[in-house]
Amino acid sequence: MEGSWISILPFLVVIPIAVWTKQVLPGLLVGLLIGSYLHTPSLIGGMETMLHYIVQALIDKNNIEIIVFLYAFSGLIGMIKTSGGIKGFVEKAAEKIDTKKKALLLTYVSTIGTFSAPTFRFVTIAPIMRALLKKVKMTTKELGFVIETTATPIIVLIPVATAFVGYMVSIIQISLQNQKIMEDPYTMFIKSIPYNFFAFVIILVGIYLSFFHHSKSNAPTQIETEAEEEDWHTCHPAVSKDLPSKPWNLLVPLILVIVLTLFLTWWSGHTKANSFFGAFIKADVLQAMVVSLLITILLSAFFFLCQRFKINDLITSFVTGGNDLMSVVLLLSVVWGLSSVAEDLGFSLFITAHSGWIPQMFVTPLLFLFGAAVSYFIGSAWGTWGILMPLGVSIASVSGVSLPLIIGAVFASGSFGAFSSPLSDDTNTIAKILNLSVVDYARYKLKPALIAAVIAAVLYTATIFFI
Repeated sequence: MEGSWISILPFLVVIPIAVWTKQVLPGLLVGLLIGSYLHTPSLIGGMETMLHYIVQALIDKNNIEIIVFLYAFSGLIGMIKTSGGIKGFVEKAAEKIDTKKKALLLTYVSTIGTFSAPTFRFVTIAPIMRALLKKVKMTTKELGFVIETTATPIIVLIPVATAFVGYMVSIIQISLQNQKIMEDPYTMFIKSIPYNFFAFVIILVGIYLSFFHHSKSNAPTQIETEAEEEDWHTCHPAVSKDLPSKPWNLLVPLILVIVLTLFLTWWSGHTKANSFFGAFIKADVLQAMVVSLLITILLSAFFFLCQRFKINDLITSFVTGGNDLMSVVLLLSVVWGLSSVAEDLGFSLFITAHSGWIPQMFVTPLLFLFGAAVSYFIGSAWGTWGILMPLGVSIASVSGVSLPLIIGAVFASGSFGAFSSPLSDDTNTIAKILNLSVVDYARYKLKPALIAAVIAAVLYTATIFFI
């Protein structure tokens, strides 16, 4: 289909509805529905077309692997929680830490084993820091800020064994397919990591606040005093008093999934390359991650059964954990469908014909700032990536801007919202665990986040002259 202005209508509808409802899924669904009726303008035909695009997305081999990975990964976390792995880790760490320096070092070092997902980071680190709040001698808001800089900003930079990587690669894949760009999506993701400038800058801000900044006010507020006095076991179900305390039930599965992922990734590509590192480039990374995860689940379940955990409890915790991510699976299926219908309406051709007037040096910073605004108002990194990645890749193909640079900017824009928005899961989870007011905490984070965003925009403007 030739490119026309109607091809951008689905995307024009998505953003205002998402901002208005404070939820990304309603906007995506309406956008997909409009796109389907534009493609097939009849009462029944439009609904059939929408169903067709969703089903086609769900039966794609790579997409199925992504869904299996996300569900199984969340299920594994569910089993770790039920078996007392998180609670045991928190208790052991709290016993060993007795100074501010040790507590903050633990916050950063523990990223090695708990980088799988932001919420996973929060429930393993925030209760420890809450229990040690008097020793750390930071305000609770500062403490929350430091913990958050070790979650999403770091996780988006890690290319294996996270809940993010499968989704991020899938968004790149559908965008490249729409443009008929014959590049490996995982390779593009790897190349885009150095250009997620917001993530790098906000991590540096967190390090500065941790080790070089002295709080002007060490007097705790009423909320902070309550956080100190209240038993940290009540701050999240994953550290409840009712659970057993078994730190190895956290460490063993994490070590397994990391080691197996690295080994099977190398194994997948070692026959296609002449060097050790070349094998990782040639590997089928997504399949290796899924297989590693499935093996880890089986071995972990056996490990838990040997400790006399009931198989029914393990199955229930796995299913409950997996179901927690069903909203993400639904989001993914709609994003895939929306991208496909927009492309069939001529979205890429329209962008190609009407975006050449933008000066090359401003393409990336403008895309980043626009995406940062969208992600702030909808509070969803994943939703922002799903909306903007097809647009970003289309513009990159027209303007001649580096594709990894554009992809990195899109991921950076979503990271901004996940970190700073009062609507984001990150903000609400950490505020709940540390017993903070969500609005006050989000307001506290906004200034440093905006400074980091401005620095990132300047870097995007300058980078165009070097690549």
